Amino acid sequence: MDLDGVKVSVADLRGAPPLLPWKEFARWIGMGDDEQIVWGWIRSGYIPRYKIGTHVMVNVALLNRRLLEQEGF
Repeated sequence: MDLDGVKVSVADLRGAPPLLPWKEFARWIGMGDDEQIVWGWIRSGYIPRYKIGTHVMVNVALLNRRLLEQEGF
């Protein structure tokens, strides 16, 4: 998946829990210095989210499934 020139692949998500707080997800994929870019992806709908109260979580399980479908697995 290509998000504004940054590639996110199935390998990047290997071993992830099903949900991660969005800032933790940004650090985990190596975007900790550019976490606002990740927030933009979430707001734009490129990355699936799940909201719990006031906390925005990245739905890593759904993102993983989408990546697998794109790569033909």
